[in-house]
Amino acid sequence: MRRSLGRGSRRLAGGLRVRLVVTFVLVALVSAVTATALAYRDARTAVLQRTQNTAVNDLRERVAAVGAGLDLPPDQRSLSRFAAKVSEGLGARIVVARHQDLTAVSDAYADTEGRITAELRAAVRSGDGARFQRVQWRGDPYLVVGTPVTYADGDRRTSGLEVFVITDLRAERDDTAALLDSVRTGTVPVVVLAALLALLAAGTVLRPVRKLGRATRELAAGDLGSRVTVRGHDELADLARTFNETADALQTSDAELRAQEAKARRFVADVSHELRTPLAAMTMVATVLEEDADQLPPDAAHAARTVGAETARLSRLVEDLMEISRFDAGAVRLDATVTDLADTVRASLALRGWTDRVTVELREDVRTVVDRRRIDVIVANLVGNALRHGAPPVAVTLAAPGGDRVTLEVADHGPGLPPEARERVFDRFYKADAARTRSTSGGGDRGGGGPGKDGGPGQDGSLGQGSGLGMAIALENARLHGGTIEVAERQGGGAVFTLRLPLRHPEEEEEEGDG
Repeated sequence: MRRSLGRGSRRLAGGLRVRLVVTFVLVALVSAVTATALAYRDARTAVLQRTQNTAVNDLRERVAAVGAGLDLPPDQRSLSRFAAKVSEGLGARIVVARHQDLTAVSDAYADTEGRITAELRAAVRSGDGARFQRVQWRGDPYLVVGTPVTYADGDRRTSGLEVFVITDLRAERDDTAALLDSVRTGTVPVVVLAALLALLAAGTVLRPVRKLGRATRELAAGDLGSRVTVRGHDELADLARTFNETADALQTSDAELRAQEAKARRFVADVSHELRTPLAAMTMVATVLEEDADQLPPDAAHAARTVGAETARLSRLVEDLMEISRFDAGAVRLDATVTDLADTVRASLALRGWTDRVTVELREDVRTVVDRRRIDVIVANLVGNALRHGAPPVAVTLAAPGGDRVTLEVADHGPGLPPEARERVFDRFYKADAARTRSTSGGGDRGGGGPGKDGGPGQDGSLGQGSGLGMAIALENARLHGGTIEVAERQGGGAVFTLRLPLRHPEEEEEEGDG
């Protein structure tokens, strides 16, 4: 549960919806910040430009009006009067008039030294017209405009009189700050609106994607009829159309394969059924020939025994094919009764003459509800394969770990099975490498069962070549009981086949029967 929640959280954190929303918000935020910066810069420039143009023009006009009545060179008194008159016409701004070593300030208490810089004085003294400079003084902004006073004659010579006016820019600073605050405040609803638009856009885009993803999961789960509705003519519609076409092709191929598989199984079942009657006659003849083989010449006796063995093998193959066909058709039913598994294992080994060839360790108190005949088939196939392909000693262990399941292990000391063979050992007609087989008469049939009538080796203990179906039949019988068979490599060499079955007690069976 935690793992699935973790995957869901990671998918939510890195999902396409989140990425779309984040992208929209980032774009909106960058756009809003850029627009704010540009608006602030333009507004501030416009305000300051207007202020400095006004200050320069006002200073020129006022100096021209007042300077006409000023006698040059002025004394300190006339220079102070000149500065005061210029200030009166400029809204009581601070005016500084300088002539050589004389300086007059319209406000005697004003500190002007920190606001009129040496650079501005030098620029005004050059006589090239009005000059201005923005300065910071005690944390506040000021605009200082300076201009030289020229004679009124035609050559426009400088008179040596310089006039400076100091304009307070705090009001302009506050105005631009207020503008910046208002723009910043407007950024928040812009970002929120961008997020809402992103959610709407993501919903529109991702809705068909989610439907397609759901249909893909249904298709992967086996629902080949899953389809998506195609709307529009965009890329998502093309993708949905392609998915539907792929699903149609897959469904058609699956139907064809199922039909072919059903025909093949029906054919095998029919052939196996039709072969039973002639095989019964052939078996009778072969048995008679084998009984009289000692009275025949050596070559004829060998041929008779060979015919008998191959006829028996063919008969067992047909029986195995019919058995596996019944599993495919779902026609197999359990004849379950309360069974002592230890007795069943011992009886299966004794029936085939393997008691002296197998080491057993059987728990004696394990009683469960199973089909005794099918358990015998499983034991015969597992032990027969161990005897045919493994090396002694072959050990059979019956245990009931945990109290709710029973395990039967069959282990040998042979060369074992390579990983690729372990993956396919229960496949039908699969035969492992011949090097695995110890018997020279065997054909490497680790994946097949022994040649007994019910999928196990013969009752006489013979271990000839198998049909390739024995292990598949054993697994089907285990599954029929709600169990399974697993194969692993034995520590120290060899293979271990483990039958796992649910332990069903007799009282449970009685309760189910009463229900």
